[in-house]
Amino acid sequence: MSVRIELIVGLGNPGRDYADTRHNAGFWFVDAVARKYGGSFKAEKKFHGELARTRIDGNEVWLLKPDTFMNLSGQAVLALMQFYKIALASVLVVHDELDLPVGVARLKQGGGHGGHNGLRDITNRCGGNGFQRLRLGIGHPGDKSRVTNHVLTRVSSEDQQAIEHAMADAMDVLPLVIDGEFPKAMNKLHSD
Repeated sequence: MSVRIELIVGLGNPGRDYADTRHNAGFWFVDAVARKYGGSFKAEKKFHGELARTRIDGNEVWLLKPDTFMNLSGQAVLALMQFYKIALASVLVVHDELDLPVGVARLKQGGGHGGHNGLRDITNRCGGNGFQRLRLGIGHPGDKSRVTNHVLTRVSSEDQQAIEHAMADAMDVLPLVIDGEFPKAMNKLHSD
């Protein structure tokens, strides 16, 4: 049975210091969704982040950018899920992914956190890993000791273009994802 997406959460860190870092790829994506579909973000203290409401191919969807910093992302997600009674399976989390090359976007259902602290916190606070994911490749720096610096430094203009291309590919299949056509969306996105 297909489950419609009611909430898209972009993961990132708030503030100008982090705006252009790889770790904010999730924020970039939900900002692009808001621009394309006419959503406008507004700070919502009770949801620990910025929230927008939009319509994607006739479906009402919430967009969320937690302002709790990455490691506490689940606090914002849980607050919104509880208030609007949104099931975990109806949440799409968009995040940076070290294990994918720069410029690659992939959909995933469930799975582990892979060391990603935002995913870890959402899984811990929201009752499991049953949410959907859009993974935006940022590449791996090659050594575990360089990961923190890699995700928290400004992205090069070349990598930025590649990530924007991946986001555009993901945007093309977003209506399918929202509609609950996850396998069809995966097939289309992963075959490009």
